[in-house]
Amino acid sequence: MKKSTIIFLGVIMGLSFASLLLLQMRYIEEIISTRREHFEESVSRSLYETAHQLELSEAKRYLEQGSEALNGIATATDSVFVSTDSSVIQRTHQVTAKDGSVFTSRETTASTNLSDKYFTKKMAGNSDRQRSLQEIMAMRYATEKNLVEEVIYSILYTASDRPLAERIDFSELDQELKVQLSNNGIDIPYHFSVSTSNGQNIYQCADYESTGSENTFTETLFKNDPVQRSGILKVHFPAFSKYVWRSLWFMIPSLIFTLILLITFIVTLVLVFRQKKLTELKNDFINNMTHEFKTPISSISLAAQMLGDDSIKKTPALMERLTTTIIDETKRLRFQVEKVLQLSMYANQQANLHMKEVDMNELIAGVSHTFALKVEKNGGKIITNLNAEDPVVCVDDMHFTNVIFNLMDNAVKYRRKDADLELNVETWNEPGLLCISIKDNGIGIKKEDLKRIFEKFYRVHTGNLHDVKGFGLGLAYVHKIVKDHKGTIVAESEPGIGTKFIIKLKMNE
Repeated sequence: MKKSTIIFLGVIMGLSFASLLLLQMRYIEEIISTRREHFEESVSRSLYETAHQLELSEAKRYLEQGSEALNGIATATDSVFVSTDSSVIQRTHQVTAKDGSVFTSRETTASTNLSDKYFTKKMAGNSDRQRSLQEIMAMRYATEKNLVEEVIYSILYTASDRPLAERIDFSELDQELKVQLSNNGIDIPYHFSVSTSNGQNIYQCADYESTGSENTFTETLFKNDPVQRSGILKVHFPAFSKYVWRSLWFMIPSLIFTLILLITFIVTLVLVFRQKKLTELKNDFINNMTHEFKTPISSISLAAQMLGDDSIKKTPALMERLTTTIIDETKRLRFQVEKVLQLSMYANQQANLHMKEVDMNELIAGVSHTFALKVEKNGGKIITNLNAEDPVVCVDDMHFTNVIFNLMDNAVKYRRKDADLELNVETWNEPGLLCISIKDNGIGIKKEDLKRIFEKFYRVHTGNLHDVKGFGLGLAYVHKIVKDHKGTIVAESEPGIGTKFIIKLKMNE
């Protein structure tokens, strides 16, 4: 699959997941908004009902007191006043209660001459007399009704004139508020306070705290009274945010699954790109391996043909040369095969190391002596400073010999064409450590490549130049062996100046 196709599919999947997340977030916002509106509406309805019940309770309480006053009425007198022109009759009804309160009502009616009325009634029949009695009772009922209303108005006016703190039973208010909130489906803790219309606080609940007061709900108490005599009920809920978010618990699994899918998608995308890159590296590896194997095989084949050609005179010098070529190319071929086999063996498990105490100064001196011919053949030299006073460490000498050899071989491969190769090998001790450095004056490694040189199959790009062939396995093998020895290896390099590898191994305890 082409890289552009993978990128296109990745963009489409990414946009799909982003849209899904945005839709879920939008849905969550809508739920929160709806939940908040429903809560506010329920609280407002509860506060209104509480204030209404508070007014009803006060009116009932004072009406009961008024009924006692009415029940205590002691005397009631009527008086009739007739104007001089005998056309107006004024009836006065006066009631005196036991406590001395006096309630008076007056009724004024137009009439004809009293004597005419008297004689008219005297001559009327029984039906007229009955009708007259009904009119008298109706007039008396109206009078009594006016009297009761005056008593009620007087009592209620007296009640509203009292201080707000005396008009409210706060325990009753708390109980009523709790009932109304419960009736509207709100069962979370609340705190309330009561203040006058000018903001003076007159009461707070016993466990009052300001947490959540930024979302305070208010309701006017005794709103039918004058403004200066009304009150303000304030209620807030410390757990308001939790109450709103509690309705979103069913969205949590959906969000978790979406995040899992998103992470899976990202991991899959990374693995696809990594696999594609690995495929490209493997293709480069096969091409390089073909070249590396082809050269020694061709040399061996040519030498074998010359040995078998009877037309070629077999002089001792020619025989020695052909034999040397076959031996050298066979060693070269074996070395390349061993590198591939070694790396495949170490890919998934630790190497089967045969550990023993080794004098690292002697091991490095031996490898340097063997490698000196190859360095000198390319116009270079090896400088050794084996200054470690305690060079004995526990290692696998065969594998560690390959480590030193690989690092020196890289120095030869990546030497500069405009300068003679200079290879410096040093050893020294640090507390509890044996340190080894191999430094060259080669072409160096760029910073972006330096952090990847120990990756399997990775090779530093040299443009269109293919004068340096390899598998990209040497440094991966070195890193693996050093790691299996519980050691560390780091590389320092600057392009055009050279590269330095530093190995640190733990000393024997």
